[in-house]
Amino acid sequence: MGGESVSPRDLILELWTKTRIDWGFATDRIAQAFRREKGLSSHGRRVVAETLYGMIRQARRVDFALEGQGGKPPRLGAGHRREVARYLAYRVLAKEITPGEAAAEIPEIDWGKVAAVDDRIGKERDPVRRFAIGRSLPDFLAKRLLAQYGEEAGALADALNQRAPLTVRANTIKVTREELAARLRQDGIESRPTPLTKDGLVLQTRVNAFGLAAFREGLFEVQDEASQLVAELTAPPPGALVVDSCAGAGGKTLAVAASMKNKGRVVALDVSERKLEELRRRARRAGLSNVRAVAISPKEWPDEVERLRGKVDRVLVDAPCSGVGALRRNPEARWRLSEDDLVRLPREQEAILRRVIPLLSEGGRAIYATCTLLGDENEDVVSRVLASDKSLELVRVAELWGKDRAAGITDSSGTFLQLAPHRHDADGFFAAVLRKRGDRTPHAHAGSSSV
Repeated sequence: MGGESVSPRDLILELWTKTRIDWGFATDRIAQAFRREKGLSSHGRRVVAETLYGMIRQARRVDFALEGQGGKPPRLGAGHRREVARYLAYRVLAKEITPGEAAAEIPEIDWGKVAAVDDRIGKERDPVRRFAIGRSLPDFLAKRLLAQYGEEAGALADALNQRAPLTVRANTIKVTREELAARLRQDGIESRPTPLTKDGLVLQTRVNAFGLAAFREGLFEVQDEASQLVAELTAPPPGALVVDSCAGAGGKTLAVAASMKNKGRVVALDVSERKLEELRRRARRAGLSNVRAVAISPKEWPDEVERLRGKVDRVLVDAPCSGVGALRRNPEARWRLSEDDLVRLPREQEAILRRVIPLLSEGGRAIYATCTLLGDENEDVVSRVLASDKSLELVRVAELWGKDRAAGITDSSGTFLQLAPHRHDADGFFAAVLRKRGDRTPHAHAGSSSV
């Protein structure tokens, strides 16, 4: 790796040490480090990213492996040496190095015992603790997954500890899925169509998608298949008025706007002006002129949004959530999450959903979505809103998409969209469709607004 300004190992340890302080977003820190370390080869970058993500995913199992039988971790002196031990333990457990190779560097640890950690985990008497350590999760999250998923919980937790596929959505304003696949093939990148969505591709060649010319030209967006499905479920009619009420940087906003073929209007709302500025940049790159990004406060709508009351055909509520369904992409989220968050979030989600309902026209739909797997944030939120607001009715996904398409990606009744990584190799996602009672037919809304 000649010419590299820093070794992959040193960069891994630097990023790992920083990440453990606050469990901040690893993706952002990796991107910043790669911009700084321009001499790092593509292989070195891959090693850094995959090892760091692996260490984050396996943090609890690694620490348990380094503990003695019921004792404390060996005295390793300086903090850096402790992190080196964690790095070596991760590599031993991943079978990237042998216990002997680790012992050559830190001899005071019984690396044979580290390698046999699963035997010790299996002797844990408490089933929740045994599950949590083995799958490297907090106890409170393990308890909830076991309670909700039963026999499936193990396969689900194992899937959450795998690397997510690299999935993109063809920007149909500029290119079809087939044309995008051909373009990528010209650049030496193989792909396959996503099985569940009409515009997606899974990239089978390992590559930095954001560095591709096709990305810079706005031919695709990186977007998980589950997120693409939520955008499809929004299904705005021709010339519709759509509000994306928690737009963030606009992944679903752009997908919905592209499906409208630059007609109608998509108003993207968020409390973060920084995220909305990124959305505007992405919309310009995609060639979308029917998107308007509007910053909002948590307390009241700006006048521009107030004027939309009773006029909106679709409101997408991609609510802030625990992110349990996206742990493959954001593995550090499990260590940021607290049990208090799981109590607080459903209240906030319910408030956000209630806030947007007055925007709907008669016959308009609210699509409530989260990237979590926990019923407290999903079905329970929807049930409470429906119980207290008789102007709303639940629309089954199977009614909108047909029984055949809904089969396998909804609950047993065909009511809710439910994606899980162990079943679909996609992020864990939930979505429900709520319709404002009435028979008003959505009509074209004049005046597309640019970003």
